[in-house]
Amino acid sequence: MRALMGVIKNQHGVYHARMKVPKQLQEATAKVLAGRKERVSWLKRSLGTKDLREANIRAKPVLMEFDRTLARAKALTAEQPPARTNLTEIEIKRIAEHHFASLLADDEEQRRDGKELLRRIDLKLKKSGCEFTPMFPLDTLPEYGLSDEQVRVRAENLANERKIMEDCLARGDISAVADDVQLLLDDFGINLDLKGAGYRQLGMAVLRKYVSALHAIARRDAGEPVDTPPLSKPTGQAVPDTNTGLRIALEGWKKVKPRPANTLREFEHALEWFMQLHGDLPVAKITRRHAREFREALQDVPLRRSGKLRKATLPEIVQWTKQHPTAQRISAATVNKLLGAVQALAVWSRNNGLIPDELPWADPFADMRLEEARPEREAWQLEELQVLFSSPVFTEGLRPEGGRGEAAFWLPLLALYTGARLNELAPLTVADVSTDEASRTVMITIKEVREEGRRLKNVGSRRVVPVHTNLLRIGFMEMVEHVRKREGAKGRLFPLLTPGPKGGFGEAWSKWFGRYKRGLGITNNASVFHSFRHSFKDGLRAASVAEDLNDALCGHVGHGGVARNYGAKDMVRRFGLARLADAISKLAYPGLDLSHLRWEPPKERAH
Repeated sequence: MRALMGVIKNQHGVYHARMKVPKQLQEATAKVLAGRKERVSWLKRSLGTKDLREANIRAKPVLMEFDRTLARAKALTAEQPPARTNLTEIEIKRIAEHHFASLLADDEEQRRDGKELLRRIDLKLKKSGCEFTPMFPLDTLPEYGLSDEQVRVRAENLANERKIMEDCLARGDISAVADDVQLLLDDFGINLDLKGAGYRQLGMAVLRKYVSALHAIARRDAGEPVDTPPLSKPTGQAVPDTNTGLRIALEGWKKVKPRPANTLREFEHALEWFMQLHGDLPVAKITRRHAREFREALQDVPLRRSGKLRKATLPEIVQWTKQHPTAQRISAATVNKLLGAVQALAVWSRNNGLIPDELPWADPFADMRLEEARPEREAWQLEELQVLFSSPVFTEGLRPEGGRGEAAFWLPLLALYTGARLNELAPLTVADVSTDEASRTVMITIKEVREEGRRLKNVGSRRVVPVHTNLLRIGFMEMVEHVRKREGAKGRLFPLLTPGPKGGFGEAWSKWFGRYKRGLGITNNASVFHSFRHSFKDGLRAASVAEDLNDALCGHVGHGGVARNYGAKDMVRRFGLARLADAISKLAYPGLDLSHLRWEPPKERAH
């Protein structure tokens, strides 16, 4: 039916196949054809014959090719959803039935509006300036229905098409409906892998429905009443615009369980930037293009933002960066963290029903993360440790205001001999330090207490670490007892440390420590507080401590073996305090002499 409407005769009597290109696709069609024109309004090709019957036969593959060209043009302009390899049975059935109904609807339109339909086509062609010689002159057609000649030509075309499609169905050759399938996928907004199982299943379903439609049309030609199924719009991908946006997802995500204040701020910040770029999209409508453009915008965010930039929107920041191309950008790790926050909300939405189960969905943020440079952190150099522990904080009782009292003295030493992170040491309390009566082992318990703002990186971070003899000799237990008398059994060891904007007790202190070490001439950027952790781990390795025990003391997980995810009680039960204490006792830093260090209770000191 479509082929007949696309056949015209030129002034020489030679038939051509023509198809009008929609205005919105004219530029894209020109790109697909790779010609010299910037826009293509019509697709045209000579059929090389003056015989109408032969022209109808030759027109079908040509018009199919035109369809394919328009489909490719549409793909260039369309916003492609994430690629998929499979479809659900419901989707396949819905798409195939839509195609069946479309074919019968086209047939019914020709029977019902035959003359009027051709009149509309004739008028459109004349308005476009196209010379058109209709196959059936309008004055020869009846006012209603089809003429005898139309019925005869339709019957010949139908018989030919039925034979082709039935043969293809018998062989399972879905290439005969490849163009139809592509047009259907475009209509339904599905980006399907043409080599996947889903494409083959859909192709067979469409081919079966195509043959069924031809049989139904043949029964109509024989005078049998055959109804046209309801032709609904292809809404298989429709997404309701209410209660599915990212902002709604964020609120739902918050309610599931308490979230760290720092995590909440990061997610809200990432979401706000994403919405500044794309709006509060329904989650199911977020495409890979949205994810890519968000990532690229984040890559343009300058590392340091002051003045108006601190409150600027993401698009405004990107515009500023274009005018300041040499400005240092945020790291790939920061980009990935922001990208990952929005991704986490999208995945949460899918897992919690904000995206209907029957709606196909693929994570648009998958494989979007940037490759991150390996951290420059490394173990402290011996000479750097000597400079640090010979400085006034450790030898002269200096307590700068930024060092927050005894934290300035003890945090570096504790990190060096426990391998603990700053956010694990800073909130320690008197109750976290205990002595095992049986073995007389002094140990620090590192745990999470959310109501006190104490959070750990992961479950495996919960652990006990025996206190090294060097710490005991320097006066660690005397310091603990001093705090107990002043703050009580639940008092924090370093009460002057308070939570920062991100919720960590050591945030401000970390900045002070960086300034302090640089003031001592330790300018190696790789030597930061976290580097004490590397020194500790390397020290245990040098002492031939087994790797699983090393991981347990460091609170590392994911390195294989019997799950390195013990927790404090399981850790003691598995290794025993004696073995843990023995491992810590072997820890040494050859060449580092701390014999001059001895803690004294705080007195009135100059700051």
